[in-house]
Amino acid sequence: MIHQYKNNGFNIVMDVCSGAIHVVDDVTYDVVALFEKKDLEEIKAELDYPDTEIEEAYGEIRELKQEGLLFTEDIYEDYITEVKSRKTVVKALCLHIAHDCNLACRYCFAEEGEYQGQRGLMSAEVGRAALDFLVENSGNRRNLEVDFFGGEPTMNFEVVKEIVRYGRSLEEKHDKHFRFTLTTNGLLVNDEIIGFANKEMDNVVMSIDGRREVHDYMRPTRNGKPSYDLILPKFKKFADSRNQQKYYVRGTFTNRNLDFASDVIHLADEGFEQISMEPVVGEADEPYAIQEKDLPRVFAEYDRLAREMIKRRKEGRPFHFFHFMIDLTGGPCVAKRLSGCGSGTEYMAVTPWGDLYPCHQFVGEEEFKLGDVFTGIKRTDICDRFRSCNVYTKEKCRDCFARFYCSGGCPANSYKFQGRIDDSYDLSCEMERKRVECAIMLQAALAE
Repeated sequence: MIHQYKNNGFNIVMDVCSGAIHVVDDVTYDVVALFEKKDLEEIKAELDYPDTEIEEAYGEIRELKQEGLLFTEDIYEDYITEVKSRKTVVKALCLHIAHDCNLACRYCFAEEGEYQGQRGLMSAEVGRAALDFLVENSGNRRNLEVDFFGGEPTMNFEVVKEIVRYGRSLEEKHDKHFRFTLTTNGLLVNDEIIGFANKEMDNVVMSIDGRREVHDYMRPTRNGKPSYDLILPKFKKFADSRNQQKYYVRGTFTNRNLDFASDVIHLADEGFEQISMEPVVGEADEPYAIQEKDLPRVFAEYDRLAREMIKRRKEGRPFHFFHFMIDLTGGPCVAKRLSGCGSGTEYMAVTPWGDLYPCHQFVGEEEFKLGDVFTGIKRTDICDRFRSCNVYTKEKCRDCFARFYCSGGCPANSYKFQGRIDDSYDLSCEMERKRVECAIMLQAALAE
């Protein structure tokens, strides 16, 4: 399968199944489009280029095909049978350390931390049991990942510290290493939290939506007050204390800030070098929802952001944007490319009471409750359903050029919009395809 597109002056040809990327001239670009449909003489008759140039391009394309770099066959579908048959080996947990929050974000899928249930804080006992469960179900995997999530986890930070200490006590005994992550809205961040995180957390995610007016509208405090000025200085200090590495400032854009590239650029101007800006996920009738009619504006913003990143890289003041980070030389293993994040199999969420769900976005959906950290996984049938989802079981993925980059998309979004986990959220697919195109163009530009 071939995907061709033009972006920012580059003619890009993707060979989907091999992962090869080619930046070509106009002649080659047009010949590629006809290569499998017509012979050389027919191509020469159709294209308005000198015959010698067409012949040269045709020969180069033929050589690349012989080398397995163009028009390659999909050899991965049979491999998915092996993935489906694998035993559940859990490598990551999302600990809902607090089902409570001190913000009242307008787009919050977690209902200000309640997750369709009640407010509550995780006890150290539940946290320790969660780590025991992870160790017991991790097989031979040494590196284990634990994200402290909420609500707002710093509202229960003493328990965070106790769980981390317990995790460290397990490492040598079980030949494991815990990689801890903290996701925070920043209101309670102080020097103690920064110091502890810098010692123990492999990554920190700091939630901020960009410009003051955008952030304060979407992320007010529980009493309706603005929060931007409260958190920005703390986040800047946090990022600098980590040497601008191993963190992300993560925002959400809605239909109120479709010019979200300006929010990313604002964060870069404030000194942040690791930035993520996610599109909101919401029903069409939500006042903040992104709709199909918004997509041309969204696509234009991704293009604008990519051009700005090229400009700043040449000026010596680069920053990273999460969705444009693509490894064209290696990338994820084949299993990851085919089946995605591992929710419900390798990755699970734990509520404050110890209940297990496929991921944080399924928490509160009782039909997806897997078991608990004390007695283990009871609903192995749910795990089997998630394990069976891949780019070959989702009809919309089969002919999509981006399938090996997004790995089939988010099962939670599929369930939210389609009522099943093996479908796709169409708007998300459209945006993902655009991000992949921009990311590849960015790599081409920076390689010049």
